[in-house]
Amino acid sequence: MRCAWSHDRCNTIVAEHGHQTRMASPFPAPLTSGAPVPVRRARRAWVGALALAAPLPLVLAPPSSAAQKSETIAFDVPAQPLADALTQAARQAGVQILFPHAAIRGRNSRALRGRMTPRAAIERLIAGSGLRIVSARPRVVTLGLAPPRTRAAPAAAPARKPAWRSPPPTGPGEADHPVEIVVTGRPMSSPLTAAETSYSVTVIDDARLAANITRPTAELLKLVPGFWIESSGGEAANNVRARGIPTDGFSSVAIEENGLPVQYDGALGFFNTDQSFRVDDTIARVEAVRGGPSSLFSSNAPAGVVNFISRNGLDHRGGALALTVGPEAYARVDGHAAWQLSANIGATVGGFFRISDGRRNTGFRADEGGQARASLIWRDGGHELMLDVKHIADRVAFYLPVPLGFADDGSVVPIPGFDPLADTLAGPDTNGVAMRSARGTVDFNLDRGTTTRLTSMTAAARIPLGSGWSITSRSRFRRSETQRNALFPTGSPVPAETFLAGLTATARSAFPNTTALALRYAGSGAAFDMAGSGLTLGGNLMTIDLPMREVVTDQRLSGTLRWGGTHQIAAGLTVADYSYGFHRYTSTALLAVEGQARRLDVVALDQAGAVIGRVTDNGFQRYGSLYDDADMRSSALAFYAADEWQVAPEVRIDLGLRWERVRVRGRVAGTIAVDLGDPTTLADDAVTAPSGTVTQVRHHYADAGWSIGASVGLSPRSSLFARYTDSFRLPSSSEFIGNPMRSDQASVPIRMAEAGVKHAGKHLTLSATLFYTRFDRLPFVDRRFDTVTNTYVERTAIAGTGALGAEIEAVFRPVEPFDFTLLATLQDSRYRDFQFTELVGGVPIKRDYRGNHLVRVPPLNLRAMPALTLAGGRLRVEASLALFGRRYADIANTRELPPYTLLDLAATAQLKSGWSVALRVDNVTNSLGLTEGNPRTGAFEAGDPTSRYFLARPEFGRTLRLTARHRF
Repeated sequence: MRCAWSHDRCNTIVAEHGHQTRMASPFPAPLTSGAPVPVRRARRAWVGALALAAPLPLVLAPPSSAAQKSETIAFDVPAQPLADALTQAARQAGVQILFPHAAIRGRNSRALRGRMTPRAAIERLIAGSGLRIVSARPRVVTLGLAPPRTRAAPAAAPARKPAWRSPPPTGPGEADHPVEIVVTGRPMSSPLTAAETSYSVTVIDDARLAANITRPTAELLKLVPGFWIESSGGEAANNVRARGIPTDGFSSVAIEENGLPVQYDGALGFFNTDQSFRVDDTIARVEAVRGGPSSLFSSNAPAGVVNFISRNGLDHRGGALALTVGPEAYARVDGHAAWQLSANIGATVGGFFRISDGRRNTGFRADEGGQARASLIWRDGGHELMLDVKHIADRVAFYLPVPLGFADDGSVVPIPGFDPLADTLAGPDTNGVAMRSARGTVDFNLDRGTTTRLTSMTAAARIPLGSGWSITSRSRFRRSETQRNALFPTGSPVPAETFLAGLTATARSAFPNTTALALRYAGSGAAFDMAGSGLTLGGNLMTIDLPMREVVTDQRLSGTLRWGGTHQIAAGLTVADYSYGFHRYTSTALLAVEGQARRLDVVALDQAGAVIGRVTDNGFQRYGSLYDDADMRSSALAFYAADEWQVAPEVRIDLGLRWERVRVRGRVAGTIAVDLGDPTTLADDAVTAPSGTVTQVRHHYADAGWSIGASVGLSPRSSLFARYTDSFRLPSSSEFIGNPMRSDQASVPIRMAEAGVKHAGKHLTLSATLFYTRFDRLPFVDRRFDTVTNTYVERTAIAGTGALGAEIEAVFRPVEPFDFTLLATLQDSRYRDFQFTELVGGVPIKRDYRGNHLVRVPPLNLRAMPALTLAGGRLRVEASLALFGRRYADIANTRELPPYTLLDLAATAQLKSGWSVALRVDNVTNSLGLTEGNPRTGAFEAGDPTSRYFLARPEFGRTLRLTARHRF
């Protein structure tokens, strides 16, 4: 089944054998920005946003007479397969044609030329095909099977199925490959197939989503070529990079839901966008755009935009309930239900709940929580109104680098007694610990991990103005409270004897009668067991409170002009405002290198062996090694405009521009080091505390960008495209939290070029893209934790980067039951103009990193997925083999991260009565793949390159998930 185009996402209505199946469609894609608001001003900002969204109530007005008129259009559709002819006619008419593709497979159409109404054109194309027009709304025409010419004997009427019943979606190999319709990356709601876009786009459909619904958001994006994903942090707070863009987190890739940003600024410190978003069964489809125009029509998205499109009760009737279980006491329930309440109103509810002891052995329940959503949609003619409410109440563990060693041949090996695939330093001994501060005791609850409480409310509307013009209005308010608790390891593992030798002078200075130092477990006072690894390691126990209020509204006018061809025009305004609090307290502990590490104390002994002092206290080397208290506010205003110019039937030129201004306001508390006055320990001698001073932050930044692209159709299913984009990335408000006086922040210029070929056929779907990306004047910050003073040392350099590469996304279906998917990225990403001079011991030392490879980005990232669809489409077996090339953990390229492969296996069986069972096994071979080093040892240079030990974050070990699902 198929939609010739989709007015929004992909409204696929199949009218066949007396029933309809609707699949997909919230709202036209992106083009918005979000930004928060201080608590005391949130209400005022929300009122302002609703004022900007004033056109919303107009949606309740009846359709205008102009919108109901049938105008004649010049058609030029050559003879070709009927399915392709309907697709081309839909584009030329600016309407949506929905038809059962399987029923017309192998049929051809006659040529269609001349001026006529869309209905007359469709009737001519389908004459004699066995199709008829079932319904014709102003912009949506639904085709179904025509009744047979000879009357058959009446048959017993089948039992009437509920209006909300829908069959399960077909898998990739079960039906002829449909044409993908996308609108993400463009501000128009006019029809455009994936093959016609002048940029790279990947679509993750309902079937693929259902097979991966329990994965973290970042891990799901591994299905997108060009993205380098680090999902080894757990359910949230992961990293995504694209096309050699040298920033982490989600600072260059925007995550959107139904065309609005989940979080306006994904670059906020310790606040990645995936902490505010969870994938669940209410999501129908995902569209991921890489590069191209994403930076023009989405906020803070130079590398790309990923748009999660939710189900609604008019286009996705039906429901599902799924239970997933696995080791680590893992259990998750997912579900959704969508009803058509009346001819014009639909409702959807759904969500998930999950419990788990975690992907690593923490010794406590690591993950617990879920989310719930409810939405309503009303549609009448071209009018549409959607209301959506979502709440997240979830806590998940955040996993950090683990200790590893080097063998004599330089290969990476585990440290004895520590399993890098399953163990973690976090454990019961670092949970529920009291940290002393200048204001009393701070409780550190590691089992709370990243705790998110978030409520968002969204309203969206579309209002037709007649003659092909419409207004789209969308607004979202979000309020959240996030707390992060994690153990950040510092430095590198050190033998216990070496560590104690380095403290001897300090201990003797504080406790003059010291003759020896000893290590003891903080909890019991027992002597440190040297029979284990014999290694010690520093660890920052960090807790951060991150309250946020955010409001974003986007208003857009779009329509069609005919002058020198057809122009799809759009212009819009985005207003966003957010407030963001950052309240952090950290103390540095001393740990034994072991799974579920225990805290260690260093005690000073006199000649008789009596304890005369403590270098540490309760396992802490320094209380208050970090303290931050800041409240930031950022307001954004953006204007964008675009023109998709259909010069000729197969030639289209895209033009777009964006101007954006960001104002940053805030307060950052000053700090001082204080002595809490305990003479028996050194741990409280330099506790960071508020000084009573406050530094005000006031900045504003503005910039403009533009993009031009072209697409040339070689056939209805194939095209060539090229694009050049001159874009920018404005500074983030969180850049001023650690240093409110910094003056190095400015708009970062970004230049991108790409060209490629696309094909969408029955046996082969292909997208191949060459790309070039260049960043200029980008600040690189090296924030290294000094294990001697137990404080951070910071340095900044301004440099550029450049990346040249190729992406391939291909699905090959040679013969049933086999299909083969290939996702590959090959790139050469390097630093440009990266050199500076610094003083080391009073001697100037020149650092030159020009030509070095970008950190953690592999030159080759490949994923091959062969699959078999058997038993008439009821059994699907799939393998995924991923290959990641050599990378570097630091900018100096001194710490190499070796290449590795991952093998995943999956099988899904469709049973009777809507039931299915799926089994997934990730990292079947328990491959030790390192995704990153330890940034706390230095981003420029990753610690001592001669050390036998280091820290890195591996992929998770073998993981099994079994899912039973029932669709109704």
